[in-house]
Amino acid sequence: MSMHCFVRFEPMPGKETAFREEVLRVVPLTRAEAGCLAIRVFEAIRQPMVFAIHSEWVDEAAFELHAQLPHTVRFLQAAEKLLTHPVEALRSREIGAGAGSSASG
Repeated sequence: MSMHCFVRFEPMPGKETAFREEVLRVVPLTRAEAGCLAIRVFEAIRQPMVFAIHSEWVDEAAFELHAQLPHTVRFLQAAEKLLTHPVEALRSREIGAGAGSSASG
């Protein structure tokens, strides 16, 4: 069963563009990882200083490896200087989406 990860980011005022550049730099490298099934980055519509990442991994071990790779470490070090709070990832597994049902069910 795959593992999903959700992360919310709130850049400090005036640091939104720098954060956006950092996150857009790391996404293609992450997407190329063997254990990454998907990664998508979002920017809030009504809260312009809020970003989010949703990623899906083959398993938790693949995510653990991702967290140790140089591009991830570099991103987290850069983000730490741009964000209002420490990065916290919500590791999750999908529920309620059995065979033949939609993910929303």
